[in-house]
Amino acid sequence: MENLAKIDQITSLHKNNELQLLCFRLDKDGDLYATNVFKIREVIKYDGEITKINYDRSSLLEGLITIRDLTIPLIDMKKWFYYDTRNKDKDLSSHIIKNNNLYNGDIVMICDFSRWTIGVRIYEADRILNKKWTEIEQSSGIVGSSNNNKLVGRTRYFDEQLVQIVDIEKMLVDVFPWIDEEKEEELKKIKKISSRKIILMADDSPVVLKTMQLILDKLGVEHNDFINGKKLLDYLFSSEVDISNIGMIITDLEMPETSGFEVIKQVKANPKTSHIPIVVNSSMSGSSNEEMAMSLNANEFISKSNPLEVEACVNKYL
Repeated sequence: MENLAKIDQITSLHKNNELQLLCFRLDKDGDLYATNVFKIREVIKYDGEITKINYDRSSLLEGLITIRDLTIPLIDMKKWFYYDTRNKDKDLSSHIIKNNNLYNGDIVMICDFSRWTIGVRIYEADRILNKKWTEIEQSSGIVGSSNNNKLVGRTRYFDEQLVQIVDIEKMLVDVFPWIDEEKEEELKKIKKISSRKIILMADDSPVVLKTMQLILDKLGVEHNDFINGKKLLDYLFSSEVDISNIGMIITDLEMPETSGFEVIKQVKANPKTSHIPIVVNSSMSGSSNEEMAMSLNANEFISKSNPLEVEACVNKYL
């Protein structure tokens, strides 16, 4: 029942072209940050043990915590904001979130994405914002911010305060660089396939599009890429496109203007395009998001830009 309720909530949001953001702070009375609600399983007060596994003062990993028999890595988000990929040995030990005495414990966001579950320490969680995508200023690097490579956008709070939207996926890769290294190794293993069909791909992240382009180019398949679902649908349903040439669609879920959920819904509802296989390529790997995509008749759900999974899907449908 909980998953069904969440699916209904997601459906409602995307129908209105909205998203929900959980606002939080990293210091008392500090700046407001936010991340997508559907990447967060829960926010908890944690007063248990933190098992240290790395005593390097430059490490972003605080240690391991155990929540209801599940052991997960704990990351201090404030330390990450001071992390610089050009100086990976920088001492970060002084840049930690101070315990909020009101709660008598650490405040931790339990986050699910890219088939990972991690704990992210914050100072305090604030309220949830409902925003139209048109109210989000998106940027791969916001001018004037020293943390621009850690932010994916910004919007305004109820009182017009600035709310900066954090790129949690970027944090995951910074903490566990071997994730990207694994993808590079997997990229070497995939092989060209023989197909004249075209793949349509939609994702609002330039980084993801670039990664997917590398994968599809290595597979030797033709692809047209779009920065959101609206542009993909506009192309697909334009009079110049020969539908018989379209082999499959690969789409993200969370995108401005038109979401991946809406892409699935419209493609599958149209008799001319309902036969086209749709693969969801998403970091939002919670079961409710996968159930939602599959309930709209998506054909596959893969973790974000995994070369071997992409290869398997292309082989299966092309």
